Amino acid sequence: MNTRRKFILTSAMAASSLSLSALSPFSYGKSEKTPLKVGLIGCGSRGVGLASLMKNLPMISLVACCDTIKANLDKGLAHADKRAKGYADYRELLDQSDIEAVIIATPLFLHFPMAMDAIDAGKHIYVEKTITYSIDEANQLADKVNGSSTILQVGHQYRYYALYHKVKEIIDKGWCGQVTQFECQYHSNQDWRRPVNDPSLERHINWRMYKEYSGGLMTELCAHQIDIVNWFVGTSPEKVTGMGSLDYWKDGRENFDHVRATYYYSKGIISNISSILTNAYKGYSMNILGTEGTVEILRNKAFIYAEPKKLELGTVDGVSGATIKNGSGDDAQPINFESKDGKDLDPTSYALMDFVGCIRESRQPFCDVNQGRATATAVHLGNKAMEEEKYQYWSKL
Repeated sequence: MNTRRKFILTSAMAASSLSLSALSPFSYGKSEKTPLKVGLIGCGSRGVGLASLMKNLPMISLVACCDTIKANLDKGLAHADKRAKGYADYRELLDQSDIEAVIIATPLFLHFPMAMDAIDAGKHIYVEKTITYSIDEANQLADKVNGSSTILQVGHQYRYYALYHKVKEIIDKGWCGQVTQFECQYHSNQDWRRPVNDPSLERHINWRMYKEYSGGLMTELCAHQIDIVNWFVGTSPEKVTGMGSLDYWKDGRENFDHVRATYYYSKGIISNISSILTNAYKGYSMNILGTEGTVEILRNKAFIYAEPKKLELGTVDGVSGATIKNGSGDDAQPINFESKDGKDLDPTSYALMDFVGCIRESRQPFCDVNQGRATATAVHLGNKAMEEEKYQYWSKL
């Protein structure tokens, strides 16, 4: 047997770039005759972004918006149906009888009470990540959802991005050999603040800065990559250690301005993740290191490299005779991919479309409450490891 592993992405994969439908159970809600009637709770930057996407999805009808800040509410309603209603109290929105589902895009600390109330009101739920402010809340919410007929989907939209499905197939088929390490970063060079016209609204608008409302960089940014690693590995970590502090942006905020955590999984897999607010080099990236190759994922593209000892001529996404080798970006082979429908929509659009499909077909989402709970547990234990400066173990939960 040839001991040198052929580092070849097969012609079957190359002939037709992998589609999302080939890898997932997604069945997007396509019925324009019976659009899902949705209420949006939270019309800040993320909420308005979701509203703008829903405006172009015929299977969704945005019939109500809620926000305690009038200016935000007006922005949300600008993307909603012409007859959509506006509310300052989310409980009044939940009382609107024609609403079938709600989207919760509020500050993190509000996710849990709003989701619990939505279940009681008989509404299905799309809740932004991280699912809850604490592990205990995640457990309570999961128990309640699992004991009901509620469909709850968590907004980890990268699970709906064809690029990540392509990379996962590469890993699962062993083209990187045995994966031993994930190197993840979510870096930027900014203060992370939102403009505040009224000083009394500082904590309300810049809630990400304060521990009372948010877990900071871990819950708002790193959660995306932690979720992807959990998905790729197929399990939760066993332990985590980390470091974080507030060293640069000393402007009254409480949450760390840089964080770094190391997660230990079974079978010797380690995932390092960091987020900083003082340098944007390579911004968002994930590197998946295996014994025979490496996959580098950037914001909207990915590349594959081979280890030097594994040099071999092969076929990479239809390029015959390409030599795959380790080294600089010039040596990389791009990983091609395409979405299910070839439209290349924002991953969040596909997530919302599948949310409709799950409700209409009475099936569980790809990122359901249990997946959301698993990611939240990893995120919050990472923060706890930094706060207490010691290892945190899943076995002790």
